[in-house]
Amino acid sequence: MNTPPAPEERVLPTLNKDGTRRKLRPVLSTGRLLSARRIVAYLLLAAFTLIPYIHVGGHPLMLLDLQRRTFHIFGATFLPTDTILLMLLLVAIIVGVFLLTALFGRVWCGWACPQTVYLEFVYRPIERLFEGKSGNKASGGRRLGKLFVFLLLSGFLAHTFLAYFVGVEELLKWVRRSPFEHPAGFLIVAGVTVAMMADFAWFREQTCLVACPYGRLQSVLLDKQSLIVGYDYGRGEPRGKRRKAKEGQEQAPELGDCIDCGLCVRTCPTGIDIRDGLQMECVNCTQCIDACDTIMDRVGKPRGLIRFTSEDELAGKPKKLLRPRVVVYPAILAVVIGLFGMALARKGDIELTVLRGIGAPFTLLDDGTVSNQLRIKIVNRSSKDERYSIALLGADGKKLGDANFVVPQNPLPVAAGKRGVASAFVTAPRAFYRGGVRAVQIEVKGAGGITARAKYRLLGPRGGGK
Repeated sequence: MNTPPAPEERVLPTLNKDGTRRKLRPVLSTGRLLSARRIVAYLLLAAFTLIPYIHVGGHPLMLLDLQRRTFHIFGATFLPTDTILLMLLLVAIIVGVFLLTALFGRVWCGWACPQTVYLEFVYRPIERLFEGKSGNKASGGRRLGKLFVFLLLSGFLAHTFLAYFVGVEELLKWVRRSPFEHPAGFLIVAGVTVAMMADFAWFREQTCLVACPYGRLQSVLLDKQSLIVGYDYGRGEPRGKRRKAKEGQEQAPELGDCIDCGLCVRTCPTGIDIRDGLQMECVNCTQCIDACDTIMDRVGKPRGLIRFTSEDELAGKPKKLLRPRVVVYPAILAVVIGLFGMALARKGDIELTVLRGIGAPFTLLDDGTVSNQLRIKIVNRSSKDERYSIALLGADGKKLGDANFVVPQNPLPVAAGKRGVASAFVTAPRAFYRGGVRAVQIEVKGAGGITARAKYRLLGPRGGGK
């Protein structure tokens, strides 16, 4: 069926007066912008599917490994202990989105968002293939066939989506084994498949209008110079059908270029009327631009009645390249990226932390010596399993001859991307401590010669060495 006309009074463009959902069946408008979007969409579809299979530095190009609590992106690995790095990365992404929106509006929503890409370039074309452009004459068999293909496609998308969170290898194990051998994994795949099916077959544009917060933020992120899809009110109004005045009647009033055909409304995937001005529901998909350009060609008017523009341009104001948002956002982004790069460069393949043992800070033994208990935490940030040897050094980096250093498990094996904890004991005579404190270093050395050191202060009785 075609999209029913929108009621004059409505809260959302997808609601009827009585609050029921107004189901949308947008008309496909071909044109130069749709052709460009198709190229971008097909490239993105290939990228979304292949990224989990591409490896850089022995790790997937992008993987948020929930089981191992690691995040791999572009060859870099982030662990739960990388709080600062993850915070800086998140801030950089947020500021980048702010800058992108200030410059190009909601180009992400209409051109690159997976919701739009899959819905408009995968699911809707399949729907038109089975049910035709209007869907009015589709038989029950065709509708069932469409739903069956949707289900298969949703299952494929569910596996692709989960590959970003569990890894391709683990996902292949789930696929090859019986569901009874891994019921949790099977339920996860089934649940995500149902969610995908519900989203793309039923919820659709509601995800953009109701669930996604990005659209609601655009009123804050956009300014009067931001790129939007806009209707040239001054050129198009007053709108109306072109009719020749009959003999004896007054000449028809001068009309604008808009012939009020309504195609820009019928082609909109979110059901809005772009002629009402900038709206939260507009995702910059440019379907209304292609539709209007086609009509303008037919009536012999110049294209661009609906076009990429800005609110200031529509109001006849000059374009400003430099404005506060365009200056502040890049400055913040440069600082954050710089801090992120510096913090990342300081991260080696070993992350070493030395903590005091639980209980008393030191223990006086019967033979008059003093014992300190330490907890040594080693994070293996490399891509290979390692065995780390642990040694006690003086503050000057030289070996200590008057202290006994015991680590029950030395060297300590630590798997790639994992953390190992070793207990250590330092026993030394009272004279070892000067004023109750002795500065030392803990050295950890991997099999590949990678070394990390951490400074530490051993505690002893204040009446120690003079």
